[in-house]
Amino acid sequence: MAHFYLAAPSSAAEPAGGDWAAGSRVELSGAEAKHAVTVSRVRVGDRLMVGDGAGTIATGAVAEATGSRLVLEVEHVRRVPEPARRILLAQALAKGDRDELAVQAATELGVDGVMPWSAARSVSRWQGDKVAKGRERWSSIVREASKQSIRARVPVVADLVDTRGLAALAPSTTMLVLDPEADLRIADVPLDGGADIVLVVGPEGGLTPGETETLRTAGATPIRLGTEVLRTSTAGPAALAVLNVALRRW
Repeated sequence: MAHFYLAAPSSAAEPAGGDWAAGSRVELSGAEAKHAVTVSRVRVGDRLMVGDGAGTIATGAVAEATGSRLVLEVEHVRRVPEPARRILLAQALAKGDRDELAVQAATELGVDGVMPWSAARSVSRWQGDKVAKGRERWSSIVREASKQSIRARVPVVADLVDTRGLAALAPSTTMLVLDPEADLRIADVPLDGGADIVLVVGPEGGLTPGETETLRTAGATPIRLGTEVLRTSTAGPAALAVLNVALRRW
């Protein structure tokens, strides 16, 4: 099956794919259909997968393909429930495209949500109009990475948080702060309980002592990956891979 296209996530209370079933038809329109038909050259009879971004994927053959409309004749529907325990990435804003690379890779590896974090040592800053534009940019990256990895659910990009806002989440989650000087290895972290896991990744210069103390006091646990010091673009995805194995997702 050559292609996978993610329909725009529904803003309604019910996911768009809630009523999809074998024999029904799923329609893509607008930019998504145009990309499928004009760029990827999808034609009538081609088989592909279409997802609603909220847990449902329909597989079938294309019944209609025009410049602005694509219709799929559904043959099979797969529904993926939301995980009982989510893994969320709190990624510090970083210079260049390093934070974006982290978000892209984490999405491909199965992260359930992303939080942009304005850390003390973040060179990149989202201020004014940049806040909305930055979140929109990250949402686009997440969406495209979800397509590439054929994910049933598109992770949500949360609002920008500062360190105080991040610390407020620690008491109700299992918050793990990547710190190359931490005593506890990620392989030795107890993952008992059902609270969501928040993986905190700092910027290029790392966390300040004040940030580390604020998060630790709030209930977060500093952890290290190994003896190597990874870039902010690779640390989160590396830790996520370890957690996927520990939680038996992989």
